[in-house]
Amino acid sequence: MSAQPDHAPVTPYAPSPGAPAELLTQLRADKRADRWVPAFEREWTAALEESRRSFSLAGLYEVIQDWQGRIAHAPAVDAFIASGYNDSDAIDLAELRRRHG
Repeated sequence: MSAQPDHAPVTPYAPSPGAPAELLTQLRADKRADRWVPAFEREWTAALEESRRSFSLAGLYEVIQDWQGRIAHAPAVDAFIASGYNDSDAIDLAELRRRHG
């Protein structure tokens, strides 16, 4: 028998050192720049402060992942909005909770 684990450990997400600057460049080029840039800067500043207090980079990584996701999903959101918000097949979660609550 081997003492080695039978699975590979999950490598935690670690963005490149230039990721925040790259994100900011992408955000500034987006049509939502007037809202997104200040929001990113607020979140990044708060994460930096928390990182300094806690000696943890997790908050910084989370901000980067969140904003990368927003940028990646923006075209789908734009398409949904352009479609006229057709969410007729959506489920009302409040109604669902009332039925099962």
